[in-house]
Amino acid sequence: MDVKLVGMDKLQAKLEYCGNNREPVKTVITKNGNQLNAKMKSKMTQAYIKGYSHGDTAGSVNTVITDGGMTANVGPTTDYSPYVEYGTRFMQAEPAVKPAFEEQVPIFKRDMEAIMK
Repeated sequence: MDVKLVGMDKLQAKLEYCGNNREPVKTVITKNGNQLNAKMKSKMTQAYIKGYSHGDTAGSVNTVITDGGMTANVGPTTDYSPYVEYGTRFMQAEPAVKPAFEEQVPIFKRDMEAIMK
Protein backbone atom coordinates (compact mmCIF):
# COMPACT_ATOMS: atom_id res chain seq x y z
CA MET A 1 0.00 0.00 0.00
CA ASP A 2 1.42 3.40 -0.96
CA VAL A 3 0.88 6.42 1.22
CA LYS A 4 1.30 9.90 -0.22
CA LEU A 5 2.18 12.60 2.28
CA VAL A 6 1.23 16.13 1.28
CA GLY A 7 2.46 19.13 3.27
CA MET A 8 5.64 17.58 4.57
CA ASP A 9 7.50 20.89 4.13
CA LYS A 10 5.05 22.67 6.47
CA LEU A 11 5.22 19.83 8.96
CA GLN A 12 9.02 19.83 8.90
CA ALA A 13 9.10 23.60 9.44
CA LYS A 14 6.72 23.33 12.40
CA LEU A 15 8.72 20.49 13.93
CA GLU A 16 11.91 22.54 13.61
CA TYR A 17 10.09 25.48 15.21
CA CYS A 18 9.02 23.28 18.11
CA GLY A 19 12.62 22.24 18.69
CA ASN A 20 12.78 19.66 21.44
CA ASN A 21 9.13 20.12 22.45
CA ARG A 22 7.70 17.42 20.22
CA GLU A 23 5.51 15.95 22.91
CA PRO A 24 2.24 17.05 21.25
CA VAL A 25 3.30 15.29 18.02
CA LYS A 26 4.37 12.17 19.90
CA THR A 27 1.04 12.16 21.72
CA VAL A 28 -0.89 12.35 18.43
CA ILE A 29 1.21 9.57 16.90
CA THR A 30 0.78 7.28 19.90
CA LYS A 31 -2.96 8.00 20.20
CA ASN A 32 -3.58 7.38 16.50
CA GLY A 33 -1.41 4.27 16.51
CA ASN A 34 -3.44 2.82 19.37
CA GLN A 35 -6.72 3.78 17.68
CA LEU A 36 -5.55 2.13 14.44
CA ASN A 37 -4.65 -0.99 16.41
CA ALA A 38 -8.15 -1.16 17.93
CA LYS A 39 -9.80 -0.55 14.55
CA MET A 40 -7.78 -3.31 12.88
CA LYS A 41 -8.74 -5.80 15.57
CA SER A 42 -12.39 -4.78 15.37
CA LYS A 43 -12.48 -5.00 11.58
CA MET A 44 -10.79 -8.41 11.69
CA THR A 45 -13.53 -9.82 13.88
CA GLN A 46 -16.09 -8.38 11.45
CA ALA A 47 -14.28 -9.43 8.26
CA TYR A 48 -13.04 -12.89 9.20
CA ILE A 49 -16.32 -14.75 8.95
CA LYS A 50 -15.40 -17.75 6.81
CA GLY A 51 -15.14 -20.09 9.77
CA TYR A 52 -11.43 -20.83 9.73
CA SER A 53 -10.37 -17.85 11.81
CA HIS A 54 -9.58 -18.40 15.45
CA GLY A 55 -8.48 -14.84 16.28
CA ASP A 56 -4.75 -15.40 15.93
CA THR A 57 -4.30 -12.62 13.37
CA ALA A 58 -6.35 -10.11 15.35
CA GLY A 59 -4.45 -11.12 18.48
CA SER A 60 -1.15 -10.55 16.69
CA VAL A 61 -1.83 -6.89 15.88
CA ASN A 62 0.84 -4.84 17.61
CA THR A 63 1.62 -1.16 17.93
CA VAL A 64 5.33 -0.42 18.08
CA ILE A 65 6.41 3.17 18.72
CA THR A 66 9.88 3.96 17.34
CA ASP A 67 12.05 6.92 16.36
CA GLY A 68 11.74 8.46 19.79
CA GLY A 69 7.96 8.48 19.58
CA MET A 70 7.77 9.90 16.06
CA THR A 71 6.70 6.67 14.31
CA ALA A 72 3.94 4.17 15.05
CA ASN A 73 4.10 0.81 13.28
CA VAL A 74 0.79 -1.02 13.51
CA GLY A 75 -0.17 -4.33 11.96
CA PRO A 76 -0.62 -8.05 12.31
CA THR A 77 2.45 -10.22 12.73
CA THR A 78 1.20 -13.64 11.68
CA ASP A 79 3.01 -15.02 8.64
CA TYR A 80 -0.26 -15.64 6.82
CA SER A 81 -1.95 -12.27 7.45
CA PRO A 82 -1.19 -10.98 3.91
CA TYR A 83 -3.04 -13.99 2.46
CA VAL A 84 -6.11 -13.15 4.51
CA GLU A 85 -5.90 -9.43 3.71
CA TYR A 86 -5.37 -9.81 -0.05
CA GLY A 87 -6.75 -13.28 -0.70
CA THR A 88 -5.29 -16.12 -2.73
CA ARG A 89 -6.46 -18.09 -5.71
CA PHE A 90 -8.21 -20.37 -3.22
CA MET A 91 -9.87 -17.78 -0.99
CA GLN A 92 -11.36 -14.33 -1.26
CA ALA A 93 -9.66 -11.38 0.36
CA GLU A 94 -10.95 -10.38 3.76
CA PRO A 95 -9.40 -6.93 4.12
CA ALA A 96 -9.20 -5.43 7.58
CA VAL A 97 -5.86 -3.59 7.64
CA LYS A 98 -6.49 -1.28 4.69
CA PRO A 99 -10.05 -0.30 5.71
CA ALA A 100 -8.87 0.47 9.25
CA PHE A 101 -5.96 2.52 7.89
CA GLU A 102 -8.21 4.46 5.51
CA GLU A 103 -10.59 5.20 8.35
CA GLN A 104 -7.79 6.45 10.62
CA VAL A 105 -6.02 8.70 8.08
CA PRO A 106 -8.46 11.64 8.26
CA ILE A 107 -8.45 11.48 12.06
CA PHE A 108 -4.64 11.57 12.10
CA LYS A 109 -4.60 14.49 9.67
CA ARG A 110 -7.13 16.41 11.75
CA ASP A 111 -5.18 15.78 14.96
CA MET A 112 -1.90 16.86 13.35
CA GLU A 113 -3.47 19.99 11.86
CA ALA A 114 -4.85 20.93 15.27
CA ILE A 115 -1.40 20.93 16.87
CA MET A 116 0.30 22.59 13.90
CA LYS A 117 -1.74 25.80 14.22
